[in-house]
Amino acid sequence: MIKKVSTKASAKASPKATGKGAAKTTAKGQSKKVAVPKQAPIKQEGVQADLLNEPADMTVLNRLYDVVLSRKGTDPSVSHSARLLSRGTYKIAQKFGEEAVECLIEAVAGRKDLLVGESADVLYHLIVLWVDAGITPDDVWAELRRREGTSGIAEKASRPKETFAKKDK
Repeated sequence: MIKKVSTKASAKASPKATGKGAAKTTAKGQSKKVAVPKQAPIKQEGVQADLLNEPADMTVLNRLYDVVLSRKGTDPSVSHSARLLSRGTYKIAQKFGEEAVECLIEAVAGRKDLLVGESADVLYHLIVLWVDAGITPDDVWAELRRREGTSGIAEKASRPKETFAKKDK
């Protein structure tokens, strides 16, 4: 979904609580490091906040898949994933398509910051589609490994040719 983003910095923004310190401006306008106490991890829809501080990699998609899978068949009024899954494949695919178009719009417009957010939306909705279809991330990773090292042209040429019979009127 397209979200309106403010470019103004918030005056109330607090430093990230990492325990490593933060910059503080002194009365003379100089920057000085101060200690920031480490806060206890908080829960954020099934994911501990300390996971949010880890580097992002493929495992984040695996964890997201696990969360979406755990929502399958649960109360649609409590979880967005459960609501999407309860609406069926057509609606899930429609939502995925909408997010993909929004991603393309941001790419063409050259708005990299918004493209990042829309890309995350596309990946989330793709994972919902996988859960609905009974596909696992391992299925997709295996296919990518199979294709690795093969040129795109050669890979496409190796696919079986599909023929579609014309419907009789």
